[in-house]
Amino acid sequence: MASLVSSPFTLPASKADQLSSLSQKHFFLHSFLPKKINNLPNSKSSFKVKCAAIGNGLFTQTTPEVRRIVPENKNNLPTVKIVYVVLEAQYQSSLSSAVQSLNQNSNFASFEVVGYLVEELRDENTYKTFCKDLEGANIFIGSLIFVEELALKVKTAVEKERDRLDAVLVFPSMPEVMRLNKLGSFSMSQLGQSKSPFFQLFKRKKQGAGFADSMLKLVRTLPKVLKYLPSDKAQDARLYILSLQFWLGGSPDNLQNFLKMISSSYVPALKGTKVDYSDPVLFLDSGIWHPLAPCMYDDVKEYLNWYGTRRDVNEKLRGPDAPVIGLVLQRSHIVTGDESHYVAVIMELEAKGAKVIPIFAGGLDFSGPVERFLIDPVTKKPMVNSVVSLTGFALVGGPARQDHPRAVEALMKLDVPYIVALPLVFQTTEEWLNSTLGLHPIQVALQVALPELDGGMEPIVFAGRDPRTGKGLSIALSLVVSSHASLIFVIWKSHALHKRVEQLCTRAIKWAELKRKSKTEKKLAITVFSFPPDKGNVGTAAYLNVFASIYSVLKDLQKDGYNVEGLPETAEALIEDVIHDKEAQFNSPNLNVAYKMSIREYQNLTPYAPALEENWGKPPGNLNSDGENLLVYGKQYGNVFIGVQPTFGYEGDPMRLLFSKSASPHHGFAAYYSFVEKIFEADAVLHFGTHGSLEFMPGKQVGMSDVCYPDSLIGNIPNVYYYAANNPSEATIAKRRSYANTISYLTPPAENAGLYKGLKQLSELISSYQSLKDSGRGQQIVSSIISTARQCNLDKDVELPEEGEEISAKERDLVVGKVYSKIMEIESRLLPCGLHVIGEPPSAMEAVATLVNIAALDRPEDGISSLPSILAETVGRNIEDVYRGSDKGILKDVELLRQITEASRGAISAFVQKTTNKNGQVVDVADKLSSILGFGINEPWIQYLSNTKFYRADREKLRVLFEFLGECLKLVVADNELGSLKQALEGKYVEPGPGGDPIRNPKVLPTGKNIHALDPQAIPTTAAMQSAKIVVDRLVERQKVDNGGKYPETVALVLWGTDNIKTYGESLAQVLWMIGVRPVADTFGRVNRVEPVSLEELGRPRIDVVVNCSGVFRDLFINQMNLLDRAVKMVAELDEPVEQNYVRKHALEQAKALGIEVREAATRVFSNASGSYSSNVNLAVENSSWNDEKQLQDMYLSRKSFAFDCDAPGAGMTEKRKVFEMALSTADATFQNLDSSEISLTDVSHYFDSDPTNLVQNLRKDGKKPSAYIADTTTANAQVRTLAETVRLDARTKLLNPKWYEGMMSSGYEGVREIEKRLTNTVGWSATSGQVDNWVYEEANSTFIQDENMLSRLMNTNPNSFRKLIQTFLEANGRGYWETSEENIEKLRQLYSEVEDKIEGIDR
Repeated sequence: MASLVSSPFTLPASKADQLSSLSQKHFFLHSFLPKKINNLPNSKSSFKVKCAAIGNGLFTQTTPEVRRIVPENKNNLPTVKIVYVVLEAQYQSSLSSAVQSLNQNSNFASFEVVGYLVEELRDENTYKTFCKDLEGANIFIGSLIFVEELALKVKTAVEKERDRLDAVLVFPSMPEVMRLNKLGSFSMSQLGQSKSPFFQLFKRKKQGAGFADSMLKLVRTLPKVLKYLPSDKAQDARLYILSLQFWLGGSPDNLQNFLKMISSSYVPALKGTKVDYSDPVLFLDSGIWHPLAPCMYDDVKEYLNWYGTRRDVNEKLRGPDAPVIGLVLQRSHIVTGDESHYVAVIMELEAKGAKVIPIFAGGLDFSGPVERFLIDPVTKKPMVNSVVSLTGFALVGGPARQDHPRAVEALMKLDVPYIVALPLVFQTTEEWLNSTLGLHPIQVALQVALPELDGGMEPIVFAGRDPRTGKGLSIALSLVVSSHASLIFVIWKSHALHKRVEQLCTRAIKWAELKRKSKTEKKLAITVFSFPPDKGNVGTAAYLNVFASIYSVLKDLQKDGYNVEGLPETAEALIEDVIHDKEAQFNSPNLNVAYKMSIREYQNLTPYAPALEENWGKPPGNLNSDGENLLVYGKQYGNVFIGVQPTFGYEGDPMRLLFSKSASPHHGFAAYYSFVEKIFEADAVLHFGTHGSLEFMPGKQVGMSDVCYPDSLIGNIPNVYYYAANNPSEATIAKRRSYANTISYLTPPAENAGLYKGLKQLSELISSYQSLKDSGRGQQIVSSIISTARQCNLDKDVELPEEGEEISAKERDLVVGKVYSKIMEIESRLLPCGLHVIGEPPSAMEAVATLVNIAALDRPEDGISSLPSILAETVGRNIEDVYRGSDKGILKDVELLRQITEASRGAISAFVQKTTNKNGQVVDVADKLSSILGFGINEPWIQYLSNTKFYRADREKLRVLFEFLGECLKLVVADNELGSLKQALEGKYVEPGPGGDPIRNPKVLPTGKNIHALDPQAIPTTAAMQSAKIVVDRLVERQKVDNGGKYPETVALVLWGTDNIKTYGESLAQVLWMIGVRPVADTFGRVNRVEPVSLEELGRPRIDVVVNCSGVFRDLFINQMNLLDRAVKMVAELDEPVEQNYVRKHALEQAKALGIEVREAATRVFSNASGSYSSNVNLAVENSSWNDEKQLQDMYLSRKSFAFDCDAPGAGMTEKRKVFEMALSTADATFQNLDSSEISLTDVSHYFDSDPTNLVQNLRKDGKKPSAYIADTTTANAQVRTLAETVRLDARTKLLNPKWYEGMMSSGYEGVREIEKRLTNTVGWSATSGQVDNWVYEEANSTFIQDENMLSRLMNTNPNSFRKLIQTFLEANGRGYWETSEENIEKLRQLYSEVEDKIEGIDR
């Protein structure tokens, strides 16, 4: 992959001319890849890179030896040995050059130096060398040491030598390392404790950029500070501050003077020697820098004046019409001379016709310079059209503490697209190219996740590192310009990186063009999905009525001046247009064909086409093709194209589904994106809804190279993506892998499931029992309750006495209580009704159920009590006790809980009614609220509660709660989904916001924000750990009851990305608590360590785990996978009795059986291979492309057996199938979490796709089926249910519930598909777990098939999805999951051929 060539050029003498002539010669521009990929010896080589653990298995294979300089010392001068540790390598060349010139010219000492990159200290051998080097050192220097586990290693090593060392200098780093500082009498060991102003500067936690900026202030306020210091200390403190100035000045001259000053002042051998050194040469703290400019500027007008006089650029670039790109640079790279990667970007942008304003800052807060240099002080308008940060850091705070609100405030003022590109920090170029993970996990956390919180997009790796010099490689070439010679050496490092700069610059200009182009000429490609591939599925997206939404968006854009010529009159007509004939089978070309692409055109437009042939053969293939051409499906209206994204292509092929790694995109998929970019020439693509396949194509996890498919496919088109607000994890994958600006949309408003048919009858019977139970009719009513409960199939959930059995009054209460508790659980279950339409926020009354649920959670951090707990206190009860009693079926507690629930709904409805007008819209909430919350007016909730038993509720607590609910109500009904889309299309900044569950975290609202996840190192939080303990304790108790009082030895469980974001790591914390460890946070609140909890405190054995991480969790939380793996291995090595430590017990057995070390046998953290997602069981079930359950289990094992190893994190995911199977074979229970009301077990296919219940039974030696549990934390009353109970609850509240299916039917075409999807997912559960009762299928059949009226509605609304529904019923019966009468089956077969005829008849 990497070739190294150096070729001499003769160039004009001055550096300015050299660089400008280079830019004219286009060395920066043309790609160094041969035009045709198939000239390469092996066009797929990039994907065959076997990512074995190279060398030490870590990410960083570089060695400190390249930074070691040992002097010859011919004159027997005293030797001064310096050891330094830095985060990035930019100081390496500067320091090396300073030391070499000192050794050549110094007559007082010779200098030995060795430097370490902090990441290298992970390697045990390197760390030993580091400790050895310290033993002989005089001076230690450290800078930017912010990774806790490595900071602690540095601290331990330096502490041992600190008293002996002559000087220890640590510049901005974690406080633990800063405390090592010592210069004579100056020390920072009291850092953060002392009262002097000097130390107070370090204590202000609230400053976003924290340390570094305090230090810069310190440097500037030096004279004032010295006043407060006793005189002998003043000198040492002054030298510390001068050292900091030298260090931040970074140039070889500054570092030379720095070494002279420190060694002559503190090295005993040089005491008394007179050494002259100059003061630090100070560079601007912040300003504007251009490689060809005569100086740095701190005034943008002066800079632009210079720009206008440049002779080396053409007139167009100097003129007013060129796009202007702002760049954000790190000052340390400029002053240390390690700036060739910046030069490359500047030259490339200029060669592409863009003006640049490159700004820099010395500290870690770039928000000031952004406002000062990029916003016109007079008009307050931006002077740039887009901004690219080349630092890779958050805008405010770098790697230490961040201040995201401050960053967002500055970027909102600037209001242009904000791209954060990355230089490789912890890897060399080659290591990155060979890594299937892509970027180093620590770099992902610091430089991808944190900038996303600022609204940063497009984490494109634009600069590499050379393992020898450590200098940033300017992408295709590293310029080594000697000041004397007119010789220039060009080192080619890797073809790929050059293309990265080209792509970064093109994309930055494309975003800038959106700000400059008029609306009438802008072209937009709207992309919809069709999954599984079937005509009835075009326009699939979670919770979204896609065509109604597209129609509403296009109407709005048309009103706004976009050209949408020929848009039909209705959303239904739009469906007809795009699908042309939505009843035709998808792969017949009966979707509307927008474009036929010949093979030759396809090959010319798609440079990576040959790489697809390994999986798909020669084009055109048989997907999206008519045998001669590739077909692009869709329809164009003026400048808007609505296209259908092709699917993965292998979902119908059971053999391909078994492959452990996913296949490349097929030719039709590639042709679609080539069409959008190069033929239709879209200015932006809008992916419509959650979610397509583009971002899940093979490639690196994060930090794409140009052979990663998502990168090749999206090319240079700005990507705007509507994503469900409750799915931040997959939205983040779309951001990182397909460079999307993700805009959140609301999930439909939730309602309570309510009761229907027999369940409603039961509720009425229970009411009469309560009023008549002491009369003679009690026994009779209970008999009716029992027989009705049986008819409703509640006998599976509640133990019912035999009919006619005599039972005592006390037992009667208990039976009724349990049935009552069950139906209340069904009644109050939340479900999203219907589908959301973009731009239609819920009415206020639709928001009531959401507010009731927001009000049901205690929020101690905000001082807010939940409404149920306030009401329970009124009658002298604790709400937790009421929940417990109700769960046990204690009749008076069930009744009290019902009254509390009813009073909550009533009080909140009364409040909402007061803030709405007669059309049900929320009117100016602020005014209404202030009048309600003003004194003297009787508050509506108090009025409501005064007529209930809760009339004495605490008014103050209620007022605090309702103020909060008022804020939430404003957010729920706000509508910014269309507004944000228009901002993105106009090249403006879209405000970032968290994704997640609006009930747990109302900050998710209003929607229309650029969704981000969270800082991956912030989880699990302490609160998550508390919740996790409760769930794990309940799970263990439940399993003991079901398992003859024995603890489970192993639990197999799943970690999902979105769930851990919503709950701040609850399920991650559950795993830690099962094995008995707790997370330990560092000074910045980041979790990178764990410690074991003693067996006494745990009070039970440590339970073994088998953790299946979803592909999305693996991409987002690789640091946490590392943490988990370290935790499990630590527990396996504890010296404890095996009957108290099942992790150790099984690891020892497995190590013996497999002949491996215990540590390797304790591998328990698994996922897919990098760049692959899901077990494919869902694809097989959705497409009916499987023969038997064994085949599904093989898919699971082959796709999910890739392990993460904390001892060799650089190796990525490696296959360990044997260990995986052995670990699973010990599982007594399988376990998953449900954490928010809108997604339950049958709503999506992911849950059964990850369920190993039947598989574990097959792997266990005794063939025993494991218990299967689901933890439900969707309400304040967390429950652990069996899988079968949860499937029944789901069926009753959704599939069989008229409120739910009528809500879906009201969405028309899309609604029928939603009903069919629930039934298919139910079959999925039968296939993986066998936990679906027969009555569920029976009832579904009578609801949708036996009811003639329903049947004809389904058939006429979406015949295609209806055909799939019938097919699914027949399949459930054929596979033995549903036993039913022959008549039922006969009717289904007959219907099937009727639907077929109808579809074909329509075709003719």
